[in-house]
Amino acid sequence: MDLNIFDRMESEVRGYVRSFPVIFNQARGSLLLDEAGREYIDFFSGAGTLNYGHNNPIFKAKVIEYLESDGVIHGLDMATTAKKDFLETVDRVLLKPRNWQYKLQFTGPTGTNAVEAALKLARQIKGRPNVISFTHGFHGVSGGSLAVTANAKFRDAAGVSLANTSFMPYDGYFGPDVNTISYLERMLEDPSSGMDRPAAVIVETVQGEGGVNVATVRWLKDLERLCRQYDMLLIVDDIQVGCGRTGSFFSFESAGISPDIITLSKSLSGFGLPMSLVLFKPELDIWKPGAHSGTFRGNNMAFVTASQALDSYWADEAFAADVQRKAGMVRDWLENLVHSYPMADLSVRGRGLIQGLVTPVGDDMANQFARKAFEQGLVIETSGANDEVLKVLPALTIPEEQLKKGLEIIERSVAQVLHEKGVSSSAHVLKFGGKRR
Repeated sequence: MDLNIFDRMESEVRGYVRSFPVIFNQARGSLLLDEAGREYIDFFSGAGTLNYGHNNPIFKAKVIEYLESDGVIHGLDMATTAKKDFLETVDRVLLKPRNWQYKLQFTGPTGTNAVEAALKLARQIKGRPNVISFTHGFHGVSGGSLAVTANAKFRDAAGVSLANTSFMPYDGYFGPDVNTISYLERMLEDPSSGMDRPAAVIVETVQGEGGVNVATVRWLKDLERLCRQYDMLLIVDDIQVGCGRTGSFFSFESAGISPDIITLSKSLSGFGLPMSLVLFKPELDIWKPGAHSGTFRGNNMAFVTASQALDSYWADEAFAADVQRKAGMVRDWLENLVHSYPMADLSVRGRGLIQGLVTPVGDDMANQFARKAFEQGLVIETSGANDEVLKVLPALTIPEEQLKKGLEIIERSVAQVLHEKGVSSSAHVLKFGGKRR
């Protein structure tokens, strides 16, 4: 397949085309098709942007209907029918059933815009510049969001110093026996710790880019307690693992915490249309009119599909239960795979339909799994500081048969790579591709 035009004209900064070196032409559901007509099962989902699959027919019909009615496409922050419908749907489907009160700020068009607005607002409210972020955290690559992003490859590209952030160890950073909240608490209570008093803490409940690191319920509850005790705002970045990725619409719901500020993007529109949003408690709305702006914060087509996504998938609990059922299938499959190769030093971590097959650091094994899987028709990426985690990120709507087929490809790929490394499976485990119990 001729990729010459991309090599000749597009910047070297391009990334995913290097992992998936074909020209994709069509997409439907959980399938991608290249120009030669070959099908690929999608376990990547646009880095979490396509929770409901490619060209979801429910959303597509709404977009076509809206376009044919000459609905407003670009609206800045003007009042439009599409925005009104979205606000009403958020209130009806998300806020009132949970007895929550949040104001909505439309930022645009991507997740980093939401993070920038959240950080700016927190610093205005508290009058302090410092923010606590966490090891392996990813929050975006524009100036402010990059300053709270830990990943070295992104920070190294900044070109300027990145300040006003104190990085603390995430849950499990020193292993399961070290409570990193105790370390954070000691830094906060000690006036000579060297930490400037923070305005806020920003955290992902599951670190996607950072390697599918999962914070425990206790850790999140203790983090919220510290925020209240030390007058810091709690910002939950739900850009990748929100919108149902962990089973509930918001990833932090199972922890029973109440963030002051929430950032959403990626699968918020449901259709891959750019849209980002900040939710914050009403008493925090100290913005002056026009104090934060953005030309593309009024993507009305995204409002249309986002409203439909909430109505179609989150108005009752059935969809969430189905996501959890599929998540259990993925987790069991990966755990079985780990047990099949005890000498390979593999493990599994994740929540909901973001699961990671963790490989030893430094041997490039996860990338080899991903490359072998792509050769067999599966689009899947790696994550982690050393690309040591094979990240399983299928659409929440993926049909069970396609999910199983994708997992079988992972199993075959792992078996092939490990066989080449001289690692064999346990004798009592079924061969790859065999039927699951």
